[in-house]
Amino acid sequence: MRIRRADALAAAGVLAGIVGGTYGGLSSSGSPERPLDTFGLALITVASLALAFRRSAPTQAGAITVACVVAYYAGRYPGIFAAAPALMSIYTAASLGRRRLAIWLAVAMGVGVYGLIALSDVDPAPDGGFTLLSGWLVATVILGETTRSRRAYLDEVERRAVEAERTREEAALRRADEERLWIAQELHDTLTHNISVINVQASVAMHLLDRDPGLSREALAVIKESGREAMRELRASLGVLRQSDPDGPEAGLDRLPRLVARAEAVGLPVKVLVVGERGELAQDVDRAAYRIAQEAFTNVLRHAGPASITLTTEYRPETIVLRVEDDGESSAEVTRYGMGLIGMRERAVAAGGSLTAGPRPQGGFAVRAELPLAGRP
Repeated sequence: MRIRRADALAAAGVLAGIVGGTYGGLSSSGSPERPLDTFGLALITVASLALAFRRSAPTQAGAITVACVVAYYAGRYPGIFAAAPALMSIYTAASLGRRRLAIWLAVAMGVGVYGLIALSDVDPAPDGGFTLLSGWLVATVILGETTRSRRAYLDEVERRAVEAERTREEAALRRADEERLWIAQELHDTLTHNISVINVQASVAMHLLDRDPGLSREALAVIKESGREAMRELRASLGVLRQSDPDGPEAGLDRLPRLVARAEAVGLPVKVLVVGERGELAQDVDRAAYRIAQEAFTNVLRHAGPASITLTTEYRPETIVLRVEDDGESSAEVTRYGMGLIGMRERAVAAGGSLTAGPRPQGGFAVRAELPLAGRP
């Protein structure tokens, strides 16, 4: 509605300007002219009013304005102001991206007006308005094209701004999801492992409390250390969430000896094999490798029953391969229900690697993670 109202006001303004300028004798076409009569005024009125539809129906409006202008000058009516509606229609067509229509209207107007001059028995005055008509037509088309290009540029800038804002929102949501997943993984790995150790040691302490207080005391000491470890890692995770330095050592392969010692303290013999020379590990890879080993140890503790563990760390030129194998009871429960396997696989993929896990043919369970030393590219 605003566009139609603006076009109607423009049409009324053009009509008033043409009539006022023509009756005021402010310009001359350079050709012989006769006074403006009712028919000439009607041509001006129709051409001007057609501008009210120059954007909603540019083809029809352009054809009407050009036809009225050519008919106006064929009747030798005065002034050059009557060409304004046709020029505005040509400009509008070009600015709307209707380049071919704008060119055809300009050619039709130029051929019509200059044809009339060629057929006239009197040459136009050198300083008449028609001498610049061809320049006006070309300039009108170029101005319309420039306006269209400018609008297209501004629309593209606005579209890119909206797209960038949408992309930022999606990235923020994705980062929030990744952070929630990271929090869940950290809490799961930390608390599940330590609580499993505490549970086993508490059972040992209760079982041996009367018969062997010394071993019970050792089990309670392990419970205390596991509780302290859980608090330390939990505090470290919360410190990261507060964007401060974590209060505690960063999880990594340097902590494997402690993990092995705690597993042996609860009765799980561990064989440690290291193949190759350790290279420089990205921090996320170092953390992921340790957390995978920790969760694999936890699964053995919770589901494998009496078992021994073989921990193999193989350093290759571009990757690190971590294997945790046990010879315990069937671990079908781990495969079917364990959220730990999902967390391990998510950690491996997040670091740019892969993880496989499943029962061993000779019994027990095996976890194998292959991670790039430099992390995700």
